[in-house]
Amino acid sequence: MEWNCYLDVAPEVAEAIANGKPVVALESTIISHGMPYPQNVETALQVEQIIRDNGAVPATIAILGGRLKAGLSQEEIEYLGKKGQEVTKASRRDLAVLVARKADGATTVTTTMMIAHMAGIQIFATGGIGGVHRGAETTMDISADLEELAHTPVMVVCAGAKSILDLGLTLEYLETHGVPVIGYGTKELPAFYTRHSGFEVDYQMDSPAELAEAFRVSRELGLGGGMLVTNPIPQEFSMDPAVINQAIDEAIAQANAQGIHGKATTPFLLAKVKELTGGDSLDSNIRLVFNNARLAARTAAALCGRA
Repeated sequence: MEWNCYLDVAPEVAEAIANGKPVVALESTIISHGMPYPQNVETALQVEQIIRDNGAVPATIAILGGRLKAGLSQEEIEYLGKKGQEVTKASRRDLAVLVARKADGATTVTTTMMIAHMAGIQIFATGGIGGVHRGAETTMDISADLEELAHTPVMVVCAGAKSILDLGLTLEYLETHGVPVIGYGTKELPAFYTRHSGFEVDYQMDSPAELAEAFRVSRELGLGGGMLVTNPIPQEFSMDPAVINQAIDEAIAQANAQGIHGKATTPFLLAKVKELTGGDSLDSNIRLVFNNARLAARTAAALCGRA
């Protein structure tokens, strides 16, 4: 396979792609901006191991020294973890500038999808996608993740949209852009930290094989866009909706009071929610990522006929 001239594909990942083996992409923003060191590195390595244990090859994605990386070494993951928020949180608008400057970037859902697609990786596991922020009718604060899902043919396995968002408007936006939203084992949109949101998804599917077949048909039809699989956080790690919603409301009020906006909004809100919940939200976040990695690996295996 001929790669983009700015793209480096790790040997293990390249071999898997060339031989039709299952591969799962992983983002790097969760390493640099999602949690403190060394917990970020430990979690990233655990996620990679879960993907291996479930029959697929992990490909953590980032931008290092201006190179697009599909598959990181343990040393590169350690580097991102130690650098933390010094690394640019890289969305679509940042990609060309970071590459031109030979800079580092931690990939969001958007840029992970882009680089995964360049490398020929079809399945991507993350925590939660971005979406339409509360108050977007006046701020126009809408995540680039939604646009990428409309255009880039990668399946994204997540625990729903982050509950700091306006979930109803996020679903409306995805519907307008033709992105199918599938609930794994549920017809209700999970709300990241909790299993319930009160909003209905487009379809329920109950097996990795069913997910893989829907995505395969989408590709064969040439529909072009992605597919969003929402996988509820396991019940034992789900938070009380009243507790998490109160923390989110307080975090949003503080963000507004401090004039936080743009790409700084989500990291600020997640950090504040973690603080207000005594760290419980971070524990839930880690567990839901593990859960999504398992499902993504099994789906990738089914897509490659190796389940």
